[in-house]
Amino acid sequence: MSAAIKVFNISKRYRLGLTHAGSVRELVNGTLHRILRGKSKSPTPAMADTTRIDGDSYFWALRDVEFEIQPGEVVGIIGRNGAGKSTLLKLLSRITSPTSGRIELRGRVASLLEVGTGFHPELTGRENVYMNGTILGMNKREIDAQFDAIVDFSGVEKFIDTPVKRYSSGMTVRLGFAVAAHLDPEILIVDEVLAVGDVEFQRRCLSRMQSVADSGKTVLFVSHNLASIRSLTTRTVVLSQGNLIFDGPTDEGIAKYVTENLPRDSTRICIKDLPRPFGGLDRSLEFVDLQLEVLSVNRLIESEAPLRLAVTIKCQRESANFIIGMTIFSDDKTVIGSMFTSATSAPPVGSIEVFNFDANLPLAPGRYHCSISISDAKSEGKRLHDSLAEVLPFAVELPVTDVRGWNPAWGAIRLPSLIRA
Repeated sequence: MSAAIKVFNISKRYRLGLTHAGSVRELVNGTLHRILRGKSKSPTPAMADTTRIDGDSYFWALRDVEFEIQPGEVVGIIGRNGAGKSTLLKLLSRITSPTSGRIELRGRVASLLEVGTGFHPELTGRENVYMNGTILGMNKREIDAQFDAIVDFSGVEKFIDTPVKRYSSGMTVRLGFAVAAHLDPEILIVDEVLAVGDVEFQRRCLSRMQSVADSGKTVLFVSHNLASIRSLTTRTVVLSQGNLIFDGPTDEGIAKYVTENLPRDSTRICIKDLPRPFGGLDRSLEFVDLQLEVLSVNRLIESEAPLRLAVTIKCQRESANFIIGMTIFSDDKTVIGSMFTSATSAPPVGSIEVFNFDANLPLAPGRYHCSISISDAKSEGKRLHDSLAEVLPFAVELPVTDVRGWNPAWGAIRLPSLIRA
């Protein structure tokens, strides 16, 4: 069977700064740049990864990416912002061309890269459906056949003959996705479209994507929602700094991505100067240090192993009793559960104190991380002194005496065994 998509060592670079390809202005700019570069040191561009910038001020969005996708495969593409995901999809969609390498596609391709691209505010919803469908590659006969289903899916049937300029942003996005979702290609390329609309519409989008996947189409799906990637795909490509660092089963790909993006020290971190992701913190009490200790003899975090959370807190101002809350997340950032301490007396002003709390976590094998906060006891958790996210990463293993193993489909909590009545 011939592959639906073949990518042969593609690379893509962009010139940094304001340039005009092929113009006299670009020629002048380039000449002056080469002259001045020898006389003064140019400032380093404000980019997270300067290793992707070569000596001629080109930024490499992708470098030597190669893979094949067979017909009917549903493949996820994940990576941090700036990893090269959207650039890869634009190359596959033939919106732009690679700097080097080549791509082979077999079958009709449809791309959902920008939902609602081509909508005109002065035209009605009906007129925009036909125009947008045409832009996405549908002919009039295909749009006529799908029109009722598109309008029903979007939920804007009462306003279909109203100019789009009077739509809310949510209505426009729903109609745009509805058009794109009713394409009938052999290859469907989707870029982070499930983040649009309200909760109900997102559920319908996910259901529609699942039906496309089940129909045997080849699907490439980019999303930061790892739960959606896990539910829709069986294979995942992980990009990092423009390079392909993993291509394989989705569960392993997600684990690779999480490993790349979470703190690596699973026991002790100094967090006094870490940025706080939430506003409204008075910092009367603040975290200075966190430590997760395993109390078992083998020092492994096993399911239901006793753990000790050691929290070092500094008191900046006079404070009443406080409560510490800790929420545990799985590797795809799904909330597993939360724990809270009882009301505890604050340290004296200006002093630092270590507080120890013990717990047993009935977690299934897997990778986890935490968020943790200090709140005023009288406010029932509404007044936060300090809060940190994505800290204390840890992994849970099965005890060596447990020979059953564990299937991720069974969940993240190991519930008590069933006892025959």
